[in-house]
Amino acid sequence: MEYLFISDLHLSPERPDTTRLFLRFLRERAAQAASLFILGDLFDAWVGDDDKRPPIPEIVAAMKHLSTSGCQLFFISGNRDFLIGDAFARATGCSLLPDTHVLPLAGFRALLMHGDLLCSDDRDYQAWRLRLRHPDFIGEFLSKTIAERIAIAADYRKRSGEAVSLKAADIVDANQATVEAYLRDAGAGLLIHGHTHRPANHRFELDGAGALRLVLPEWQDHAGGYLSVRGDAIGRYVFV
Repeated sequence: MEYLFISDLHLSPERPDTTRLFLRFLRERAAQAASLFILGDLFDAWVGDDDKRPPIPEIVAAMKHLSTSGCQLFFISGNRDFLIGDAFARATGCSLLPDTHVLPLAGFRALLMHGDLLCSDDRDYQAWRLRLRHPDFIGEFLSKTIAERIAIAADYRKRSGEAVSLKAADIVDANQATVEAYLRDAGAGLLIHGHTHRPANHRFELDGAGALRLVLPEWQDHAGGYLSVRGDAIGRYVFV
């Protein structure tokens, strides 16, 4: 039984090559696996489940085909697509998971996250995250027209990019103490996440035992990195 993990594809109309790569990944690679876990930021911006602009319908249809063909789909929202909701889940056949999810994997108790909560040194972002995910903000945002939401999301992305560019690299990366706290709370020894766009295997000691943090890569137009877990074997691969 094989489990696949991906994150940070940032699909959008402006990146058609990445969309085509993802659709081919679903057909040619994910269809061979028992489960596909998408750990956030599948889309560069998700303004609501009622948004039907291309290429969204094609992506939804491809995910539905995969889920009805025997591959289980799981999704943890990222900072760009946290508004994905039940309508999207029904349309694609995916199961929406909370910010943290634990499952047995490769001989570990494994913790899955998008990864933005691990960047605890970026206090401005963490405060902004709380505001954006407040039910009052979400309700007000979704009450606007799709055109208005698109404009607001574009402004947020612009401001976010400018803010990140002014911060030290370690501030926008995972904080090791926070990583250990999440693992300890989950009783886990393996953490898989994305968000930071800094793919790496981090081995460290946690409470006298070996622990492992695997960071997923951001997808590029012609290459998508993913993690495969089959039995106790964990491997990194690139789909091209």
